[in-house]
Amino acid sequence: MSFTLKNLTDLVALAVEHDASDIHIRSNEAPSIRIAGEIVTVKTKIFSQSNTVDICEILLESGEKGLDLTTVNERDGSFTFEGMCRVRFNIFRYQGKLGIVLRIIKTVIPTIEELQLPSVVPSIAEIRRGLVLVTGPTGSGKSTTLASIVEKINNIRTCHIITIEDPVEYLFEPKLCKISQREIGKDTATFSIGLRSALRQDPDVIMIGEMRDTETVSTALKAAETGHAVFSTLHTTDALVTIGRIISMFPAEEQQEVRERLAANLSAVLCQRMLTSTSNKRVVAMEVMKTSPGIKKCILGEDELSNIYTYIKAGKGKGGNGSQTFDQHIMRLFEKGLITKEVAKKASGSSSDFEQQLLIERGEK
Repeated sequence: MSFTLKNLTDLVALAVEHDASDIHIRSNEAPSIRIAGEIVTVKTKIFSQSNTVDICEILLESGEKGLDLTTVNERDGSFTFEGMCRVRFNIFRYQGKLGIVLRIIKTVIPTIEELQLPSVVPSIAEIRRGLVLVTGPTGSGKSTTLASIVEKINNIRTCHIITIEDPVEYLFEPKLCKISQREIGKDTATFSIGLRSALRQDPDVIMIGEMRDTETVSTALKAAETGHAVFSTLHTTDALVTIGRIISMFPAEEQQEVRERLAANLSAVLCQRMLTSTSNKRVVAMEVMKTSPGIKKCILGEDELSNIYTYIKAGKGKGGNGSQTFDQHIMRLFEKGLITKEVAKKASGSSSDFEQQLLIERGEK
């Protein structure tokens, strides 16, 4: 018996109802959904190889429906379930079988406030030139944070926003802005080609889904240098690793120039992780690095790169620039009752440091 669009819609509806982030479909297994970071098996029938093929054919664009799936090793794309959500999918082959992972993308773009992001984030959305990076591991909500920032711009500025994505995830509805969303493989061949072309399309804001290679990084820096606000993502764990990763992407003889360009144009790095909240949902813990004179010295090599943490920590609180470490934000989430003490201790860089800081803060109160 064939697997229909209605069957797939019912599965996606179940995942949405349970606030799942992903759906895993594998041949000869029951499907699974990821809820609050944990993979849970759906109590339904085992999906056969034939069922998985049917789902692939539903997800693939009409131009590819005649595609011989035996020749496909991996395929990316997106699909819309009208009135419910969009999904970003990856079809892949393993040990001769087909697997599919669907990332659920809600149709309504959450606001910065709804995501409970740090209070400094709205001001980062207001920058007129410079590079802003949102980083974190897979599944940490980078795309959602980036979309919330772009939507903020859409609500407060009259400008032209160009996005270059693989694939297009959140769909923006133009409000004050003109928005041109371009998809790799459909509207442009690669990130670097799309970005070079974007510079000739009179943009004010450019959003790049991911900075994957040196050419894209270099062109993004050029866009920032020429007066544009550029937003993108990287799969890095914190600000220090992010800066080191970008520098190391270039040959040794070019690295000092890259340091100079980064120091001049990097406005902020937002590094995030997902934690389980007290309501058993997901909450973002975020390290925020807003570039300061001290951080510029670290990037240039005039100070130790590791001293970036000292400047980030000093940015928190009265008189600071809004920067904060992960540990500072984790403490704030705990104090607001959004995460438990156990989650906070586990997520902190050091559980003993967390306990010590907790004693200090309570003593000050």
